[in-house]
Amino acid sequence: MQIQLNTDNNLVGSEALTARLEAEVRSSLDRFADRITRVEVHLNDLNSDKSGGDDKRCMMEARVAGRAPMSVDHHAPTVDLAISGASDKLVRALDTVFGKLEAGRRSGGRPNDDGAV
Repeated sequence: MQIQLNTDNNLVGSEALTARLEAEVRSSLDRFADRITRVEVHLNDLNSDKSGGDDKRCMMEARVAGRAPMSVDHHAPTVDLAISGASDKLVRALDTVFGKLEAGRRSGGRPNDDGAV
């Protein structure tokens, strides 16, 4: 799984930030690693030099093999909290998608009681 970090002009993409980000993403998405080819992370400081509020934004896009890319975003007061929140959201989204795929495989793709597949 490749991890790519992109920052806006208001945030510095240091080696320390990259290392923290990669550790967070790899630990959160480890169980999906064989299904994800790349994770793109975009970090933004929405208020630039002003402080206050949830002005840090982290958008994560997972490129899942054989499926359309999935993206989530999270706003928080710090970059680390934004990364953590987006990571949690991406795990929940992937759990949902892969859970539905597995349920469909277990049922053989047959309709359930309400007629839906």
